[in-house]
Amino acid sequence: MATHVIAAQPGLNPGQSSHERAYERAYDRIRERNDALMAAQRRARRGPTPEVFFLKRFDNSRLVKAPDPARAREMRTFACAMALLFGLIMIYGWQHLSSIEYGYRIESEKQQMQQLEEDNRQLRLSEAQLGDPVRIDQAARRLGLTAPQPGQVVRPDAVADPNAPALAQITPVIQGIR
Repeated sequence: MATHVIAAQPGLNPGQSSHERAYERAYDRIRERNDALMAAQRRARRGPTPEVFFLKRFDNSRLVKAPDPARAREMRTFACAMALLFGLIMIYGWQHLSSIEYGYRIESEKQQMQQLEEDNRQLRLSEAQLGDPVRIDQAARRLGLTAPQPGQVVRPDAVADPNAPALAQITPVIQGIR
């Protein structure tokens, strides 16, 4: 019997939760308030007819504006002051951005210099390893090379041995001299 009484109440559905019912009540209150505000606006209007606006054109072509020298001087002074201020701000900004650019450029050059120093160090190390006489001797033996025989190596900067064999040379004869 209690279920029949709850179901018979208007606005209540058996499957609705309390949150849904509270939402519906709040919605109804807002709708009633909006209806009351609309009725108050209708009563506040000026009579039963709508407002009508008429377009009225004005001809100001015959009006002449009188020159004001004091105002013109003030405007020139203001424009010059603003131009000077703008110029100073632009110079400051240019210097600031240039200093930032130079800072980036200096850092880039420093990194490049460090990279070149590291490359130079690696090349010196490689040169020292490749010029090691022990390594050269081992590589020559692997290739089947043997030690040179005496007299087989001729060095162009060495002092010639006077007892060593020499190649025959032709000396040119100059005629007319006896």
